[in-house]
Amino acid sequence: MLTSTIFLTIITFILIEVNHYFRQNSPLVLKPQEFKKINLDSTQKYIAWVEIKNLHKRMEVMIPYLNVNPQLIGISKDEIVKINTNIKPFHPDAENEQKNDYWSAYIIKSQKSTFIKIEVEFKIEDSAINNLKCLWIDIEWGNYGPFGFFKKFDGFVLPNYIEANKEISSNSNLVDPIKTHLLGTLDDPISILKYYLPINHLPTDILTIGESPLAIMQGKYIDYRNVNASPLSRLLCRGFHPTSSLASACGMQTLINISSPTRIIIAWLIGGILKLFGVKGMFYRLAGEQARLIDDITGTTPPYDKCIVLGPENTKNFCMEASKQLNIDVAVVDVNDLGRVKILSTNKIENTRIIKKALTSNPAGNANQQTPIVLIRTDKIISKSHDN
Repeated sequence: MLTSTIFLTIITFILIEVNHYFRQNSPLVLKPQEFKKINLDSTQKYIAWVEIKNLHKRMEVMIPYLNVNPQLIGISKDEIVKINTNIKPFHPDAENEQKNDYWSAYIIKSQKSTFIKIEVEFKIEDSAINNLKCLWIDIEWGNYGPFGFFKKFDGFVLPNYIEANKEISSNSNLVDPIKTHLLGTLDDPISILKYYLPINHLPTDILTIGESPLAIMQGKYIDYRNVNASPLSRLLCRGFHPTSSLASACGMQTLINISSPTRIIIAWLIGGILKLFGVKGMFYRLAGEQARLIDDITGTTPPYDKCIVLGPENTKNFCMEASKQLNIDVAVVDVNDLGRVKILSTNKIENTRIIKKALTSNPAGNANQQTPIVLIRTDKIISKSHDN
């Protein structure tokens, strides 16, 4: 009886894994490469280059259509005077240059790429210029191949840079939140820290950046429309608190896609059993690091509020390299409104205690404040501690 049960369990897990492996999927990846902004007499124009790459070793995939929907974040539709979009493919093997707006179905061969030029020209009311945060490029495109056909959605920010405040005020702040433009995949994380770091910072200061902004710059976010929730994810998500990012089927499915269904089922079962005996948090230990770091939709500032944001990668290497280039201690942190401070990585482990103490009030603002970077004034914190 026991042998039969074990055998059936193993077969069940194998079938679940096989079904997950052969799920509807496409090897095509869309990624922005570069952009430029042109200020004309009364209008502004963005030009962006996008690469679509086929990662598969053998499969050929077709793109039957591609549509671009530009969105100006921070202003209303009534403040937009005009907006025009032009899409121009630059296929490396195309015989003739396409001269009209018609998208001709195109085949991307295995391990090959094609490029697309997107131009957006717009004019807005003068009163709205200072409210414009960024231009969001929302792309809907078809993927057609051995897996069938489905729509795919991608989006990225074309930045609207702001002037960095290069001087720290001479007040007694223990921490200084630093305002940035709306960050995106076209931003290099270390270059951003370097650009916004005040020139009169002290060698003893610590520079921190939120894990979600760093992940976004690394391209670690997924449009919720790309997530196909399975019956398994719909079942498992019901075991989590409503405020958890894993309490939605799409949030749970994202974790399953990263860690595999078998691992998540086992973590869910063991975590649930141990929770009955008062042992909490075992699911997150067994399910992998992303289980704690995933932010579901609405968890990040617009336009990423419609995306599932994953945890950043290689945070230790990032902190070490950033600290070396900037000559200041650096940390990647996750802080919530309850005062819980999680340090994902830092170049100097001795800073752990002072970082947690300084960030308990959650001074960073990833919403309208746009202050994902925080400068910790360690000399003032230490001085205050001595005074107390």
